[in-house]
Amino acid sequence: MADVMRNRISLAVIAVLLLVIGAMAYKFIVVGSALKADDGRAEILLEPGERDLVLKEMRGFVAGLQLMSDALSKNDMKAVAEAAREMGMAKSHDVPLAILGKLPLSFKTLAFGTHGGFDTIAKDAEAGGTPQHTLGQLSEVLQKCVACHESYRLKAPTGK
Repeated sequence: MADVMRNRISLAVIAVLLLVIGAMAYKFIVVGSALKADDGRAEILLEPGERDLVLKEMRGFVAGLQLMSDALSKNDMKAVAEAAREMGMAKSHDVPLAILGKLPLSFKTLAFGTHGGFDTIAKDAEAGGTPQHTLGQLSEVLQKCVACHESYRLKAPTGK
């Protein structure tokens, strides 16, 4: 009888631990640290340094888009590929896991889609893509940027 009771207790402990792990995974992978903002967007709470890092990456996107636009105007597909590659998935590895845990899944999906879109642009530009094709790809990437800025804003926790 004692063995049966021990087994039941062990199973109960395992079940509780699995629930806790599942809740934590849901919080850190899906929900992140986001609240509903007054303007209808999700407000992502990041420490000031974390917020600065995300905003720096976004400014890097704008600078890279300017380089790509300039290269496209000159039909310089090699320069297009170089600029796009700088904004690809390799750049996403610069984001610390602590920040990733605070970002909602839908934000991460847009961000990784944007990085992946730049990798695709770089690959196609290197393979002989045309400026017209690249402009279509840029439009798709920019749709993700617009969706992100329409849906989210970054905020440092109150009192910081």
